Amino acid sequence: MADPAAPGDAGQASVEVLAGIPALLLAGLIALQLLAVGYSATLAGGAVEAGAMAVAAGEPAGPAVRSALPGWARQRVETEVAGGRVTVTVRPPALLGPLAGGLAIGDSAWVRPAS
Repeated sequence: MADPAAPGDAGQASVEVLAGIPALLLAGLIALQLLAVGYSATLAGGAVEAGAMAVAAGEPAGPAVRSALPGWARQRVETEVAGGRVTVTVRPPALLGPLAGGLAIGDSAWVRPAS
């Protein structure tokens, strides 16, 4: 019967674990980025609802949208009101610099403006 711990295989497991660490870190970064994008989509939905309610009440949408967001997102939001359409775009935080400019989550709502 062959010895399971043959002398040539002594460091094989350590090498495999060491080689797998970058892949595990990359998978973790991707998961965190997806969570940030998902959370930003939820925030955009709530903010566009606040903006639409403000427009329906005859008030400007911008302050209502910003007040519906947490502090970090207030600097990352754009609001557009065209007729009865309120559009909110939130730029989620990016873990990697090159992604920062390309990520944007938007939501829109239609509302009848106050007369």
